Amino acid sequence: MEKLTGYVENIIYYNEYNNFTVMDLEVNGSLVTVTGNFPALNKGEYISVKGTWTEHASFGTQFKSHSFEVNMPETLKGIEKYLASGLITGIGEKKARLMVERFGEDVLDIIRYNPDRLREISGIGAKTAEMISESFNEHREVMDIIMFLGEYGISSYLAMKVYKVYKENTVSVIKENPYRMIHDVPGIGFKIADEIAMSIGMEEYSPFRIMAGIKHMLQSCYNEGNMYMEEQELIDKSALILNIDSELAEYHLQELVLQGEIKLQLVDNVRVYYTIPLYTAEENVANMIVEISGYNYQDQIINADGIIQGFEKDHNIQLDEAQKNAVKSTIDNGAVIITGGPGTGKTTIINCILEIFKGLDYEIALAAPTGRAAKRMTEATGFAAQTIHRLLEFGYSENEEEQTFDRDENNPLEYDLIIVDEASMIDILLMNHLLKAVSLGTRLILVGDINQLPSVGPGNVLKDLIESESLEVVRLTKIFRQAQESMIVVNAHKINSGEMPLLNQKNKDFFFVSCGTGEKIREQILEICTHRLKKYNGYDFFEHIQIISPVKKGMTGVNELNKMLQLNLNPPSIGKEERTFMSTLFREGDKVMQIRNNYNIQWTDIVTNTEGEGVFNGDIGIVRKINQNDKKVTVLFDDDRLVIYDFEQMDELILSYAITVHKSQGSEFPVVVMPIFKGPGMLLNRNLLYTAITRGREMVILVGHRYYLQYMIDNINTEKRKTGLKGRIVNNILESSFNGS
Repeated sequence: MEKLTGYVENIIYYNEYNNFTVMDLEVNGSLVTVTGNFPALNKGEYISVKGTWTEHASFGTQFKSHSFEVNMPETLKGIEKYLASGLITGIGEKKARLMVERFGEDVLDIIRYNPDRLREISGIGAKTAEMISESFNEHREVMDIIMFLGEYGISSYLAMKVYKVYKENTVSVIKENPYRMIHDVPGIGFKIADEIAMSIGMEEYSPFRIMAGIKHMLQSCYNEGNMYMEEQELIDKSALILNIDSELAEYHLQELVLQGEIKLQLVDNVRVYYTIPLYTAEENVANMIVEISGYNYQDQIINADGIIQGFEKDHNIQLDEAQKNAVKSTIDNGAVIITGGPGTGKTTIINCILEIFKGLDYEIALAAPTGRAAKRMTEATGFAAQTIHRLLEFGYSENEEEQTFDRDENNPLEYDLIIVDEASMIDILLMNHLLKAVSLGTRLILVGDINQLPSVGPGNVLKDLIESESLEVVRLTKIFRQAQESMIVVNAHKINSGEMPLLNQKNKDFFFVSCGTGEKIREQILEICTHRLKKYNGYDFFEHIQIISPVKKGMTGVNELNKMLQLNLNPPSIGKEERTFMSTLFREGDKVMQIRNNYNIQWTDIVTNTEGEGVFNGDIGIVRKINQNDKKVTVLFDDDRLVIYDFEQMDELILSYAITVHKSQGSEFPVVVMPIFKGPGMLLNRNLLYTAITRGREMVILVGHRYYLQYMIDNINTEKRKTGLKGRIVNNILESSFNGS
């Protein structure tokens, strides 16, 4: 293994998330191309690298680094180059030359330890001298920490996040208890912290380690949708990942309970454990929904029958009894749930309710969990809807990592009626924030389809609320005549009833293309999306078609389908810029999706030339420009909003030629194409199939094996989520009845 020492002349390529770097290193007057994993180096830095020479097919001879260290420059020329590089605030080329001429080889020590002497240089005053010294010391400190953490596999991107939290105390904090990072630094999980702990010699049986491991295991509830973990499962799994005895895990589990860091509860007479946030949210939701739903409106006399008759006459429609009951329920109850599948008249009911309460001069708010769902609600009602996050005036805490809401029990929403659509998507944490902001006396209407997938986040809120039988629930089952013309609607109800859908009927909108293998499915999807649909009805892939897959991995999963479609629908070409982020290649012309709500990012409407802010989870657009120099990505979203992202914000975007069923929730697309294939039983179920096909507005095309279509319809074994909400609500009702008797 050889060693090279020289100055960084040019950074050709740098990936901040895995530190992979291609750079030119000046070694004894010659430039050498060096590749490897480095922190965020800058031009002018003096480094030593150990590695081997390699031959690249396109780029020729390169030096592949296996290890490195950052040094202080050793010659006056090198010191001047280092100071003039722009690394240190307050020093340019002229000042660098003057400082080296004045202080020679002592200049770096003077900057670090005796910055007052810098005032001997013309143009440098006390403030500038202090600024130069602070910048120099911070840069050295940061580089030392980046190198220290880099030894344990932490990228410079994460290392900088650690440094921002602990500053000059970073190394001492990590050496004392690296598990603190799990709580303090977003992006650092138990695995990374544990590797560091073991590397610095922390005892395997350290209480810090065991308690962190137990909390890490319990935290998995968030990812699995569960609210809690049963005692024996938590002990066994914690002991396994920590490689300790169960008795030791159990002892520290009880210590965590005594310290108030996790919550022990009895659910159906079984000892279970909650994280504090999930326990608090579930307890609050149970208490608040009982209070809101039990509010007495007897002093408000509203002629519901007369208003409904007027609505029917004005709109030339006839509501059935279930729809009328739904409308009347909202008059008499503080909280009402309206649930039903596609074509059962949910939108008609919402419009009738809006007309009633607008006529009474009520202040009304419409909301939904995602931006696309809110947009659909606006289009269906003609009444402005917004995301729940925006309704609650979402923001960030001082460290810009934790979500906060300005609207809560101390600053409640000032509405008489709140209608929330797509309620099946609301997890326990968001429902907790919503209910905290609802005043007693405000009517709350939750509208959703109980047969769709539950929320991505923890809990199964809508299902638990309905099954508690403690709220007014209106179930809509009748498919209205206009909806019966759509095979999408008819087949959705057939699938929900366990029946095989009607396929390939002439002049209809629901089709099945039979394929036997994953490769054939991919070929058919490509053919359908690029030729057949365009020929059939002029459908354009980027405007009208959305591929939805049950899974991310595998030949017909989202990841591989995105690569295939990107290559065929948006191939590389000269002048078309690209950027790799994490493991995803983004190219100008790509179809992308926003995957989290960003309320602060600016946009410009290219049609009206108006400006605003906010891009939401589920918004889909096209990458219009990637500017490598300015490190910006420009995306034009479906509704003509042009948004400019910094490269650092690209974790908010994913390729969306194909998306998962979960990502499609709350959205509708003119055409949905879905692969049907062999896969994990917990994913290939009726619930998921039903959710996917109800995303299609004009056409649904299933591509794959008929056997697995039947399998999905027959498979009702969705993973039952562990929640205590239903039981808490029932107990609250019983306690209220007992106390009132």
